Amino acid sequence: MQIRIFYHDTDCGGVVYYANYLKYMEEARTEFFEQRGISFSSLASEGILFVVARQEVDYKSPAVYGDCLEVETRFGDVTAVRMVAEHRITSLEKKVICSGKTTLVCVDKEIKPRQIPEFIKEKLLQ
Repeated sequence: MQIRIFYHDTDCGGVVYYANYLKYMEEARTEFFEQRGISFSSLASEGILFVVARQEVDYKSPAVYGDCLEVETRFGDVTAVRMVAEHRITSLEKKVICSGKTTLVCVDKEIKPRQIPEFIKEKLLQ
């Protein structure tokens, strides 16, 4: 997924505010699911929800106002109830800006762990 950095994404020094990278990763995960025909809102109506259990981010280089970035997402580790999304954010010239891993846990409407449906696992690992 490509994103463009706007002024509101930056801090007073004109550098992307560190927490915004989490937002970009979330957007890329959502896009990853949507491209595979999986809608978070449809899953939620069926009582299938995903919550973030852990987040890791390694910042390598700053991005600034006007930059265009690419967010790559893939899922590596998928178990019965959890999955790990691996993200890499680069400039269009392929300079690494940051990377991260997001551990998601599948839960029901009461926020109790539940198994990830097989059809989701299959689509994520295609």
